[in-house]
Amino acid sequence: MLRALLLVFAAGLAITGVGLLIHGPAGPGAYALGLGGLIVLGTVFERWRYRPSSIRTTAAWEPTGERFEDPETGKTVRVYYDPRSGQRRYVSGSEPAP
Repeated sequence: MLRALLLVFAAGLAITGVGLLIHGPAGPGAYALGLGGLIVLGTVFERWRYRPSSIRTTAAWEPTGERFEDPETGKTVRVYYDPRSGQRRYVSGSEPAP
């Protein structure tokens, strides 16, 4: 919902910038168009780039026996290891094991 409102705002800002470039002062029009375009690109890029990684994959995850308390959340975190890739996963106590 917030992302949609931000995109609508940014598109409106960009359209206002185009209108100002055509009919009004060029400086503020270019600024509004550029800012609106940056917000749109940043919002779209954020959606594409920062996808949550899937904890369940085809990897053969093995528990390492390591457990520790996450200082930020206070939850117990378990560590899993994939011997084929060497990758490690940190799973909080409330998440299912991989």
